[in-house]
Amino acid sequence: MRVKRQKKNRRTVRFFTVCFGFRQPFKVLCDGTFVHHLVSKEITPADTVVSELLGGPVKLFTTRCVLAELQKLGKDYSESLEAAQMLSTATCEHDEAKPADECLSEVLGVKNSEHFFLGTQDYEFRKKLQQECIVPLLYGLNNSLQIDQPSDFQRETAKDSERKRLTMTDVEKKMLEKQTARILASSRGEGVVEDEQWEASRVFSTRNGLGVKDRPQFKRNRAKGPNPLSCVKKKKANDTKRTLSTSKAVPKSGGQEEKNGESGSRKRTRKRSKKGKSG
Repeated sequence: MRVKRQKKNRRTVRFFTVCFGFRQPFKVLCDGTFVHHLVSKEITPADTVVSELLGGPVKLFTTRCVLAELQKLGKDYSESLEAAQMLSTATCEHDEAKPADECLSEVLGVKNSEHFFLGTQDYEFRKKLQQECIVPLLYGLNNSLQIDQPSDFQRETAKDSERKRLTMTDVEKKMLEKQTARILASSRGEGVVEDEQWEASRVFSTRNGLGVKDRPQFKRNRAKGPNPLSCVKKKKANDTKRTLSTSKAVPKSGGQEEKNGESGSRKRTRKRSKKGKSG
C-alpha cells in the first residue's frame, strides 16, 4: 500500500509540474491547522518530511494573518505559533488581520500565479479550493502527510489550456495565409518577395521556389595534407664518443704469479726472520 501511495503522489506532482508549470524548489503555504498538526504529531523536521512527499526541495511559507489567528487561540497553540514564526512570510496586503481562509484564498487567487502548494487540515476549505483554484493540497493523516488528487475542475482546466496551445489564433492564421500566397506568387515568376513583418527580403526562382537544391551535391575526396607528426625534424645523433679512463695496474706481491692468464686473489704472507744457528 505504501508503494502505491507514493506512486499516486508522484503522479499528482507530475501533473501540476507538466500542466501548470510548478518548479523546484516547491513553495508550500501552511495555515495554522497544518502547523499545529505537525507540532502535535511531532512530524519533524517539517521541511524534510514535505520534501520526501513531493520528491524535491521545498520552502515553507505562512502569512501574517495566520500568525495573528494562532496568537488569538491562546496558550494551547503557543508551540505552533513559535513554529509558524520560524517559517518564511508570504506577502498579504492586509492592514488588519483577516480569517486565515480568506487571507490564503486571496494570496492564491484563481490561477495561483506564484505556484504555491497549500497545507491545511480544514476539509471544507480544501473542497472549496479544489473547485475554484489551481492549487495542490496537502494534509496530515495521523503521523504521515498526504496530497489530494487533482479534481475534475483542475483536469478540465489543464485540457483547455492544452487545446489553446495546439489551436492557431486568428493572427497566426492570417500570417500563414499571407506567407502561402507569397510563396505561390514567387513560384510563378522569379522575383524578390519582401516580408513586411520581419522587414527582410527573400529571392525565389521559378524553378526552385522553396530554395531547395535541384541536385544533390556530393563532397569530393581531396588530397589531404601530410601528417604533421611525420614532418617533425629528427634529432641529430651525438657523434662524440666518451673516452674511457684506463684503469691502473695493481702491483702484485713478490713470489705470486698469474696462472693461465687469470689473476688470482691476493694472499697475505707472513715474513719470518731467519736467524743463523749458533756453532
